[in-house]
Amino acid sequence: MTTTSSTTSGSIGGATDTAVEAVELRKQFGSFVAVDGISFTVPIGQTFAILGPNGAGKSSTMKMVTTVSPTTGGSLRILGMDPQSQGREIRARLGVVPQEDILDEEMSVRENLVMYSRYFGISWSDARTKADELLKFVKLTDRADDKVEPLSGGMKRRLTIARALVNDPSLVLLDEPTTGLDPQARHLLWERLYQLKDQGVSLLLTTHYMDEAEQLADRLIVMDKGTIAAEGSPTELIAQHCSREVLELRFPDRAPNAVEQVATEAGMRIEALPDRTLVYADDGDAALEHLQSRDIHPTGTLVRRATLEDVFLSLTGRSLDE
Repeated sequence: MTTTSSTTSGSIGGATDTAVEAVELRKQFGSFVAVDGISFTVPIGQTFAILGPNGAGKSSTMKMVTTVSPTTGGSLRILGMDPQSQGREIRARLGVVPQEDILDEEMSVRENLVMYSRYFGISWSDARTKADELLKFVKLTDRADDKVEPLSGGMKRRLTIARALVNDPSLVLLDEPTTGLDPQARHLLWERLYQLKDQGVSLLLTTHYMDEAEQLADRLIVMDKGTIAAEGSPTELIAQHCSREVLELRFPDRAPNAVEQVATEAGMRIEALPDRTLVYADDGDAALEHLQSRDIHPTGTLVRRATLEDVFLSLTGRSLDE
């Protein structure tokens, strides 16, 4: 699939090296502050992720970037343009994948793409050509003439992504793109998104799947209660906020108080979750041996590498699904 985007895409009449630039961005609904003065930059041709639990401000931020929700304060530039005065020009260069698939289930798969293309003034002939190109890209060519309604969730998601690409966007916004999909469908979508980035398309996505952010994002922000708790690449954030490994401990009842005391004395940090206790250590096996030598014997153990989930837990004291 070819696109018209490039690393020099920018505002009409000028170039920019940023797809999105937010400075002290704020969104308020009455007395409720959904987004509280956040700043971030999405470079052209990169994948940028916004992570956080429900209510963190992710969707409110995305709505401002799509220009469908005005900002309350701060400044926002999208592809070098001002959404308050150039919303129409911005939307012409955006591809949007909403949380829910909004497809016409009475139309065929191909018809969904052709009809959506017409909103961008694309001719019938070019729309049909583009539809076939996109169906090949998302591996739905063999379902082109089928109605949408009986498609699987993963197929509908791929069709929604294809629909977001009919106008050869410079920036694609994806709001929780793989929620509810099985692992096979998620990985197929990841593969399509990798290919888009390779073609120079900028991607901005929200997710509360940490493994998704680790796989896809060049950089990311972690949001909590409308603010940015951390920013960086996945590798940077794990190095800054976590140990190299995590030891998970399970006990029949609550973890004994001695776990925290022994871990703290050894310079290890712990987090007590409802179903398990996490011990952060550079060497998880050595940490387990140390605890066992102090007469602490969990019924279940697991040593794994630290993840972005651990970063969020370290920053906020709670897991993403709380």
